Amino acid sequence: MIERYTLPEMGRVFSEAHKYEIWCEVETLALEAHAKAGTVPESAVEPVRKAPPPTPEAVTEIENVTQHDVIAFLSAWADNTTPREAAAYVHFGMTSSDLLDTALAVQLVEATDILLEKADKLVAALRDHALQHRATLRVGRTHGIHGEPDTWGHRVADFAFAMARSRDRLRRARESVAVAKISGAVGTYSNISPDVERYVADKLGLKPADVATQVVIRDGISEWVNALAIMATVCEAVALEVRHGQRTEVRELSEAFGKGQKGSSAMPHKKNPILSERIAGMARIIRAQMIPVMEGIPLWHERDISHSSAERIALPDAAIGTDYLLHITTRLVTGLVVYPERMRANLESSGGLIYTSAVLLELVEGGMSREDAYKLVQDAAMETWNTGRPFRETLREHAGDREIDEARLDEVCRPERYVERLGEVFDRLERLT
Repeated sequence: MIERYTLPEMGRVFSEAHKYEIWCEVETLALEAHAKAGTVPESAVEPVRKAPPPTPEAVTEIENVTQHDVIAFLSAWADNTTPREAAAYVHFGMTSSDLLDTALAVQLVEATDILLEKADKLVAALRDHALQHRATLRVGRTHGIHGEPDTWGHRVADFAFAMARSRDRLRRARESVAVAKISGAVGTYSNISPDVERYVADKLGLKPADVATQVVIRDGISEWVNALAIMATVCEAVALEVRHGQRTEVRELSEAFGKGQKGSSAMPHKKNPILSERIAGMARIIRAQMIPVMEGIPLWHERDISHSSAERIALPDAAIGTDYLLHITTRLVTGLVVYPERMRANLESSGGLIYTSAVLLELVEGGMSREDAYKLVQDAAMETWNTGRPFRETLREHAGDREIDEARLDEVCRPERYVERLGEVFDRLERLT
């Protein structure tokens, strides 16, 4: 992920320097477990523990010759170990993927914890915004066409619950990736005891893999990436609503526009929904990581490396991108400008057509057949569409001699009653954490 969209904390998780710190920790813990079991000399542990992690530059220099990243890391780290002979017992009985998969699990857990904290903030921002606008009337739209009265808070409540579910989905996915694998070349513990795996897993806050080949099968990691993709797409849903609401013809919403901000190099009047559009673009990048990661589930026999090159890109990009999306979506929501007067004006702009469904039901309850009631209401509505005359007028004309209870129409065509029906939704929203 490019620096423009990389926030410092998440960027560090996936930095080469931090990766080697984790690699050192995994190898040191495995060495400790061996020493406790008497497999290797106890005297080897302290020198290895004190050896500083190799720099990315040192590892790269060796890898340019070895063409093997783990061997390059072990050699560079051995150069930092005093006495160097102690490094002979590092990686004892392990295969490269024991180190790689266990360290990757640590990284994914660290990344997930950062994401969950930011998801909590976004859930809270959406919840609070929705409660603030629980009675802010607006028109509900389906297919982009006016449907029935609604409230802005109701729309945002939908996003709040969706983000809460996305957060909870990621919590479950965290368990799926928090897996240590230290079981040897094909996962049979041929040269290493399961006790080593259990020891390392416990120290790192992971659980031992139930079973592994040379690698941990990638269904858990795929679940994790899919959880990020869903979370990113919920962010996009919020952004799309703002983009629609900020259109000149609608003008119900607007992103915050700071002092000195410019909207266009050519048109000084422009105030564009740039955060929302950025969210939409970034969500595509995160969704795009699902397929290459899932394609790492089927590998040749006990393992090939077709998954690893894709994961080096896909996993950091998915985590860093989602981190950025949560950050700017929270910024979007907390700074969002809402125009209630414009919402009310748009609600009333169709001349009452948004009440056709309520009128239809009222006529049926009054004894008219549904077929006759539907035709009457639709004929009146179409005339309103074509002429712009208020729906109540066209309804009376098309009703002819049929009696229309004006008092009842006043009640069913009162937009505030839609607010009253939403009480349970907002009661649930108030309990959302």
